[in-house]
Amino acid sequence: MEDIISPKSLVDPFGRTVDYIRVSVTDRCDFRCVYCMAEQMTFLPKAELLSLEELEQVCRNFIALGTRKIRLTGGEPLVRRNIMQLIRNLGDEVRAGNLDEVTITTNGSQLNKMADELMDCGVKRLNISIDTLDPGKFRKITRWGDLDKVLEGLTAAKKAGLAIKLNAVALKGVNESDLGDMVAWAGDQGFDMTVIEVMPMGDIGNENRVDQYLPLSQVRADLSERFTLTDSAHQSPGPARYVTVEETGRRLGFITPMTHNFCESCNRVRVTCTGQLYMCLGQDDNADLAKALRSGGEDGLREAIIEAIGRKPKGHDFIISRRAPAASVSRHMNVTGG
Repeated sequence: MEDIISPKSLVDPFGRTVDYIRVSVTDRCDFRCVYCMAEQMTFLPKAELLSLEELEQVCRNFIALGTRKIRLTGGEPLVRRNIMQLIRNLGDEVRAGNLDEVTITTNGSQLNKMADELMDCGVKRLNISIDTLDPGKFRKITRWGDLDKVLEGLTAAKKAGLAIKLNAVALKGVNESDLGDMVAWAGDQGFDMTVIEVMPMGDIGNENRVDQYLPLSQVRADLSERFTLTDSAHQSPGPARYVTVEETGRRLGFITPMTHNFCESCNRVRVTCTGQLYMCLGQDDNADLAKALRSGGEDGLREAIIEAIGRKPKGHDFIISRRAPAASVSRHMNVTGG
């Protein structure tokens, strides 16, 4: 077979180089956040998940095709049994110069016992999802979460030397009055922070995303009454647009899939815990990498990846309105990966 290993292989039809993958290692989570899933969730049978060895094969083949950044997500990635095996092996790729970084998106619940090992495995940076510093609201938003446990995890991660960025989903009438205090607290702790608009993905039970939706243009206007926000040229691997909070010196990002489509510079694809490659978070088109790997080996896997990148769409079709309150995409975020 002709050698197809080339960084240039992963260029989409719009000339965007796809060098960043987000890999969901599990759909399971120990929280039930109101904007992410219903309280009574039916998770995938474990037999349907890629094994850790298969996940590593997928990651290594993306690396061979030019991927430079990998983020492990979930669900809550740190609840997957033996996950450190995968993290350590990918960390070896960073140490070998084949990968720029391995990062983790987590709710923080496991960090008190895992932060030191993550650092030892080669992880340098975490995104930690936390939507409020109010214990009661935190319980309301996460349904099952314990704020004190998460804050202990943040302290452990900081002590271990991990760089931390907080992710907060803006929820109308729930945490909008808390975001300013979070920005100030993040500055005191030396953390950057990103605020995210609600995305219409998956059935969330009795919750209504129209009622949840808070445009970040309003959030920024409110924060500007308290802080001096200066536009920043900083770019991260993700879709956030950044400002510098002059009072704290830290970065504040805004991810606005609803009010400002960020697709023009998208360099990302997502692999689910079942091996489905989604070229766009807001589209249902996908490629079955599990089938390709199991039937065609690594050559078949690479061919499937390249073919899929060749049909990556220009952008998503997210809509939230009274006329279209249901999910624009039927799958839950915990399946696709954050």
